[in-house]
Amino acid sequence: MGIMKKRCAKEALKYIKDNSIIGLGAGSTISHLVHYIKEEQIKVKVVTPSFSTENICIKNGIEVLPTCSVSSIDIAFDGCDEVDYDLNALKSGGGIHTKEKIIAKMSNEYILLVDESKVVEKIDFKYPVVLEVIPESMSYVKKVVESLGGDVSMRSSNSKDGLVLSDHGMFLMDVIFDKNKVESIENLDKTLNEISGVIDTSLFYNIATKALVVNEKGVREIKK
Repeated sequence: MGIMKKRCAKEALKYIKDNSIIGLGAGSTISHLVHYIKEEQIKVKVVTPSFSTENICIKNGIEVLPTCSVSSIDIAFDGCDEVDYDLNALKSGGGIHTKEKIIAKMSNEYILLVDESKVVEKIDFKYPVVLEVIPESMSYVKKVVESLGGDVSMRSSNSKDGLVLSDHGMFLMDVIFDKNKVESIENLDKTLNEISGVIDTSLFYNIATKALVVNEKGVREIKK
């Protein structure tokens, strides 16, 4: 798997131009990409939602810009847990999806770097959709999401009120949906984002422009 991730990162390198601003998500493929950027001495400035990626960039002498100082990004790379052939994607677990989505929306091109196992015909929701939720709205959001058919769980920890907090100090709500009952990803995305108290979701509908998919034979591209 490590060799395949390096292969995917090497392919991603071809999309990066000198003197550009790029967005980088988290994960080992992104780490390999950072090392290749240094190796090839490509001059870039990086915006990232990940503290880990930020540290790797700094260690490799790559300038990191605060996200709040940037309004436009040339190209961004990220991973996901699922991506379909319409380039809808689902992220889960990390809890930084709001920051990831801000970077994605600022980017002229947003490319997902995945292995073949992450590609599905249509998002099948085998992972939960993560909602970042304002604490005061937690009970209300839970009620509305359950009325939509979602199975809600809150992440437990030793943090505030025993719940996992996002980097913004908000609650993270995991919602499992039955893929057979989701008639429209577009409608689900719209409905979840319209619930008062939901900051954003880990469902990336109509955001990615390409996916670079690595397998044992090489790297293929999914694009619109």
